[in-house]
Amino acid sequence: MTRQEATRPEPQFLSVGTGPEQRDIAVLTQPGRGPAVVWLGGFRSDMRATKAEAIADWASRSGRAFVRFDYAGHGESSGDFARWTLSHWLEDALAAIAAHANGPAVLVGSSMGGWLALLATRRLREQMPEKAPAGLVLIAPAVDFTEELMWAQMPDAIRRAILEDGVWNRPSEYAPEPTPITRALIEDGRRLLMFGAPIETGCPVHILQGMKDPDVPHAQALRLVEHLPHDPVVLTLVKDGDHRLSTPDDIARLVAAVEGIVPSA
Repeated sequence: MTRQEATRPEPQFLSVGTGPEQRDIAVLTQPGRGPAVVWLGGFRSDMRATKAEAIADWASRSGRAFVRFDYAGHGESSGDFARWTLSHWLEDALAAIAAHANGPAVLVGSSMGGWLALLATRRLREQMPEKAPAGLVLIAPAVDFTEELMWAQMPDAIRRAILEDGVWNRPSEYAPEPTPITRALIEDGRRLLMFGAPIETGCPVHILQGMKDPDVPHAQALRLVEHLPHDPVVLTLVKDGDHRLSTPDDIARLVAAVEGIVPSA
């Protein structure tokens, strides 16, 4: 066993859903002062990815509470990836926040996690106002990505395969195995679309976006700013930034954004 493996924290598991929808969500928590910072990862990413680890290191150094988790079918959580949709992953996020965030948290969402952070904010403001977020940091937020960045960009042959077969296996630049894109994912995403109406968060928002992002064009970030008419919003455009935004300079910008938006303990 290597030293890194020996110090690797072991997750807790949180049961979410009932019956055939039941799954065990892996959660890592770090105690600390002040509002918890909660990490919401991207599509097929996991809670031990580079940016999440960087925030975990910052939280340890600064003594701040930090919560991260894997959605169903991701990382160390149970379930087959293709079985789940955005609604399930939103439910996972809300369950982790309810169980482990003591009061208003700062949600840090990457790519799909940015969309889920906004959806979670809306749900929390409606159903658990005492846990409505204190701030949002969104990294290349992929709002409405299933419709605008997937379905709208797909050739007719791929759309037909999804409708007729229920799934299309998309080659991935980030993993050796293809990513299953299911009909259920696309149809569920349509029920959660946010663009087209004002988005109200009730808290400050900082968006970090690369201008050379091939997956989430920076025009999406500009569009999101336009949909946040009543909230204080900072948009940081990184001229040479890609989708990962994981270079040392990118990580420094991310940590500074989190530090700048976390309320004083």
